[in-house]
Amino acid sequence: MSAADARVGGPPFPPGYRASGILLHVTSLPSAYGIGDLGPAAFAWVDRLHDAGQSWWQVLPLGPTGHGDSPYQPLSSFAGNDLLLSPDGLVEDGLLEERDSAGHAFPATTVAYEEVVPFKARLLETAWRRFREGARQDLRPTLARFCRDNARWLDDYALFRALKDRYGGAGYLKWPLELIRRVPGALARARRELANRIDMVRFGQFLLFHQAERLRRYARGKGVRVIGDLPFFVSPDSSDVWANPELFLLDEERRCRVVGGVPPDYFSAEGQLWGNPVYDWDALRRTRYRWWIDRLRALLGYVDVVRLDHFRAFQAAWHVPADAPTARVGQWVPGPGDAFFKAVRRRLGALPFIAEDLGLITPDVYALRDRFGLPGTRVLQFAFDGEPDNPYLPEHYVPNTVVYTGTHDNPTTRGWFASLPDGERQILSEYLDRRDLGDADVTPALIRLGWSSVAALAIAPLQDVLNLGEEARMNVPGRADGNWRWRSTEEMLVGPAFDW
Repeated sequence: MSAADARVGGPPFPPGYRASGILLHVTSLPSAYGIGDLGPAAFAWVDRLHDAGQSWWQVLPLGPTGHGDSPYQPLSSFAGNDLLLSPDGLVEDGLLEERDSAGHAFPATTVAYEEVVPFKARLLETAWRRFREGARQDLRPTLARFCRDNARWLDDYALFRALKDRYGGAGYLKWPLELIRRVPGALARARRELANRIDMVRFGQFLLFHQAERLRRYARGKGVRVIGDLPFFVSPDSSDVWANPELFLLDEERRCRVVGGVPPDYFSAEGQLWGNPVYDWDALRRTRYRWWIDRLRALLGYVDVVRLDHFRAFQAAWHVPADAPTARVGQWVPGPGDAFFKAVRRRLGALPFIAEDLGLITPDVYALRDRFGLPGTRVLQFAFDGEPDNPYLPEHYVPNTVVYTGTHDNPTTRGWFASLPDGERQILSEYLDRRDLGDADVTPALIRLGWSSVAALAIAPLQDVLNLGEEARMNVPGRADGNWRWRSTEEMLVGPAFDW
């Protein structure tokens, strides 16, 4: 959605609105190239959504992944993940030949990042070389305009990635001190020495945004809207922190004084220690939140609505001392609150957001959400603890709500039910009036429950639509490795699961 679209967009769900959709990250699409991308499978997926009467496609963050391959630890809040570039799209655009991507065999149901990353890097290098040698010279004016329009973030990101390559992928705090501190002369010298690499990074972002825009236009033509996802925090090793240290609570050596996380909750008895740098909201307020607003505007360039991850941190965030071993030690520190959303509304003209208000939520967080008319989030897997006032039970929903069977952080619903204690199984069976509830029955039952609630929007992960077990889980919070790898196949996306 362009900035102009956002200005007239209003709230995401007007009164009386009812719709449904599916959560599927782009990397989980079928592909011959080891990872889902923005190519033919994405267009075919939009067709499947349309044919199944679904109005929404929700994705995870689309930034360039860093540590642990997590989309919630991107190397930039603005850039796209060039692993999502479609080789087929580059062939169509005359920048690759089919033989450039042939001869590689990848696993069908998992993303093997250790193979995919060098493979996609070689394809981008080939496309860049062909472009420099004269292919598609008609793109040069459009490329120049893209670089000019996005220079505020693109120049720093391209230099950051080029320097990261030069220093073997090391975090920027391990670079020479003059680069850590961004001494102008050192930066100018690096730009001269790494000019070709920097230009290739810019070129890759141009191609990626071009493919994303083409997919967005197609989805809109099919009546399918896209929900994007914005991580609240940024990665400690990102161009965001390197280029804007004054916006974060860092010490004189550019290291975090405190880091983000959450105290013990449903997901972890130790809490979650994310390790992300924490914002200096006083500094951001003095700029009228320009960096944050630019961040939102960039994402709204290719999605229709933004899920605000960890919404409660806009009211108060859990700050943990940087040297603490777990997130048990910390304190709640006020966030920007109303002032932030008023500034965003002034600049964008609307608040096309969904509030991810899960976890330890206090009344002031709900009050902030409701003052700006933002839909909240409910997850059915959290509903059946036997407490009659559990807010995740459908009878407690208000219409301005998005209900999920589960999220990317949950087990699949089938996997969840398989490990559910007998007492909670009994509660669920009685609630659904299904004494014979079995492993194969629970997922369709929860999907029907969400779809029949008063929530404006009901979403199910594709894994639940396919009634898959724990083997299809996307992420285990607190586990460092082995996440974000699940993929679907073409065979999964045909048949009765989509005969809605």
